[in-house]
Amino acid sequence: METHRNHLRKVWQAGRFAQSARTLPAEVPVAISYNGTTQAVMMATPADLADFARGFTLTDGIAAPDEISEIAVMETDGGYDLQIWLAGGAETRLAARRRTMAGPVGCGLCGIESIAEALRPARAVVAALTLSPQDVTRAMALLPSGQALHDATRAAHAAAFYIPGRGIVALREDVGRHNALDKLAGAILAAGIDAGTGAVVLTSRVSIDMVQKCTALGAPVLIAASAPTSAAVDMADAAGLTLIALARGDGFELFTHAFRLIETEAAHVA
Repeated sequence: METHRNHLRKVWQAGRFAQSARTLPAEVPVAISYNGTTQAVMMATPADLADFARGFTLTDGIAAPDEISEIAVMETDGGYDLQIWLAGGAETRLAARRRTMAGPVGCGLCGIESIAEALRPARAVVAALTLSPQDVTRAMALLPSGQALHDATRAAHAAAFYIPGRGIVALREDVGRHNALDKLAGAILAAGIDAGTGAVVLTSRVSIDMVQKCTALGAPVLIAASAPTSAAVDMADAAGLTLIALARGDGFELFTHAFRLIETEAAHVA
């Protein structure tokens, strides 16, 4: 299934209409099913779907990577069904946090039945990574070079993983910011990258569920182009996550756990 396609439109410019084509991203229903039962239906870009299945399973607290025995990407009429088979006690835990409603791409918590579950504490971050301010600006500067879908459509979010001294080692895109982050998490797991060695970099704002997903992955630093919510700052602070936001050009704002930012280029993992 295509990830984007052209649409004819009329553009009003310089006092007249002109007809041309605009490339827009695809958005299709993607069902996430565990052991034969559908758990969630999300609207997503149909790319890197195995990564999406793997990352969603981890960051949504469904199962650990070693509890996933198989992933099958099945194309259906109009969308996809991600068939994920879980081993161990993961299926039992699944019943406690059922998702049965379709979730629009703008909301990573839609369909959760329990408010307590939606506000579950983020996993504590223990990695001792340090970055320089130059690392932060470098990570943001490197993002555009990997955003092929955004370049084509101007309508996609990106989530990337930056390691000091190496640059961006993984990047995923989607029309939904939560989906992009889940795909990135799946890619990191598949590649065997230690999430404690780098920072998650986002083109989007930061809400509490984005903090939950980053800490579930084990990343100690989150860098975002837009602002966080107040609740996201509180959750990041409680979890030990360094939250950097409004990172654009040569500036950024540091909200939590400033000890991971050192004013030198010699950043390292302690």
